[in-house]
Amino acid sequence: MGYTKAFVTILLVILATSANAQLDKLSKNEATKLVLENNFGILIAQNQVAVAENNKSVLNSGFLPTLTANAGADYNRDDSVIEFPGQFNDDGSPREDLEINQAESQRYNAGLNLNYTLFDGLGRYYDYKVLKEQYQLTELQARETIETTIVQMFSVYYEVARITENIEVLEETYQNTSERLQRAEYAFDYGQNNKLDVLNAEVDLVNDSISLMNERQLLENTKRDLNVVLNRELENNFTVDTTITFVEPLLLDDIMENAEANNVRLLQAESNMTINDYSLKSAKSVFLPTIGLNGSYGWNLNQSAPSAFFPGVNNTTYSFGLGASLTWDLFDGGRGVTQIKNAKILLDSQDLLQEQLKQEVRRDIANAKGNYVNRLNIYRLQENNVITATNNYERSNERYKLGQITSVELRQAQINLLNAKTSKNLAKYNAKLAELQLLQLTGQLLNTEL
Repeated sequence: MGYTKAFVTILLVILATSANAQLDKLSKNEATKLVLENNFGILIAQNQVAVAENNKSVLNSGFLPTLTANAGADYNRDDSVIEFPGQFNDDGSPREDLEINQAESQRYNAGLNLNYTLFDGLGRYYDYKVLKEQYQLTELQARETIETTIVQMFSVYYEVARITENIEVLEETYQNTSERLQRAEYAFDYGQNNKLDVLNAEVDLVNDSISLMNERQLLENTKRDLNVVLNRELENNFTVDTTITFVEPLLLDDIMENAEANNVRLLQAESNMTINDYSLKSAKSVFLPTIGLNGSYGWNLNQSAPSAFFPGVNNTTYSFGLGASLTWDLFDGGRGVTQIKNAKILLDSQDLLQEQLKQEVRRDIANAKGNYVNRLNIYRLQENNVITATNNYERSNERYKLGQITSVELRQAQINLLNAKTSKNLAKYNAKLAELQLLQLTGQLLNTEL
C-alpha cells in the first residue's frame, strides 16, 4: 500500500504542475485584434491594397501633362595655322603664316517641353475606371484574406478551448479514479474485498494519467499553433475563453436574406465583370483619333573665339513654341479589331463564370446552413446525454460503495461519462465553427459579435 500511495502522489504532483500557474486570459476580441495587427497574410493583403490605391491615383491616370527639361554645354579649344598663297605681300615683304592659338568657343542650351494629350479616344478614361475598380477588387480580396484568416484563427482558438475543457474532464476522471483506488486499498486492508479491485483501480489510474498527460501536451502544441497565427512568441502561454454564444435565430434569418448580395466571392466576380466591360470600352478607342498639345521654351548661348576673318561673337537665342497634333490610325493591320473581339469573348466568359459561381455559392450557403443546424442539434443532444451519463455514474458509484456492482461496471459508467462530456465539448465547438463558416459565406463574419 505504501508503494501505491507514493505512486499516486507523484502522479498528482506531475499533473498539477502546469495547473498551478497563473496565466493571462486571451479573450476572443483580443485574439481578433492581434490577428488583424500581426498576421503575415493580412499584412501582405493590406500592402496590396496600398499598391492598388497608389495605382488609382490621378498621378497614374494619364490625365496630367508631361513636362521635361533638357540642358547641354559644349566647350572647344582650337590651335590653327593659316597659310596664305604666295611668298610676298603686295609691298614686297615676306608673307608669314597666321597662327591662332587657344581659340575657345562655348555653346550652352536649356529648354522645357510640355506635352498634353487632350483626347485619346476615351482610352485613358476607361483605363482610369479600370484602375479604380481594381482597387475595389483588391479591397475585396483583402477582405476575403481577413475573413479566411479569422476563421483559421478561431478554429485553432476553439481547439485550445476544447482541449482545455477536455483536460478539466480528464482531471475530474483522474480524481474519481484516485478516490476509488484509495477506497479499494482501505477495503483490502480491512479484508472487505480482494486485491483485484486494487489492481484494476491502479491500472485505470495509470490510463487516466496517460490520457491527461497526452492532452496537456496536445494543449501546449495547439497553443503554439495559435501563437503562429497571431504572430507571437511561440512559448507565450495563456488561457482562452471557453464561453460560447450562438447567433440568434431571428438575426440568422436576416443574414440569410442578403447572403448572396454580401458574399465576397460574388462581389469579386461582379468587380471582374466591371473591369472586363471597361477594358472592352477602352479597346474601342482605337477607332478614334488622338489629339495632343505641346509647348516648348528654349535658351541657347553661343560664344565663339575670333578667327582670321571674323571677330569673336556672343549669340543668345530665346525660343518659344506652341503646337497641336492629331493622330488617327485609319488602319493598324487589324490588331485593334482583334483586341476588341477578344475583349468581348473575355466579357462573355466572365459572365459565364459569374453564373457558375452563383450556383456554387448558393450550394455552399445551403450546405453551410444545413451543417450548422445539424451540428447545433447534435450539441443539444450531447448536453442531454451528459446529464444522463452523469446520473448513471452517480448511481453506479453509490451502488459500487454498497457492493452491488463491480469496479469494472463502475469503470464503464465512468468511461461513458468521460466520452459524453468530451463529445459534448467537440459538438459545441463544431457547431460554433459551422456558424463561423456560414457567417463567412453570407458576408457577415466581420459584422457579427463572435
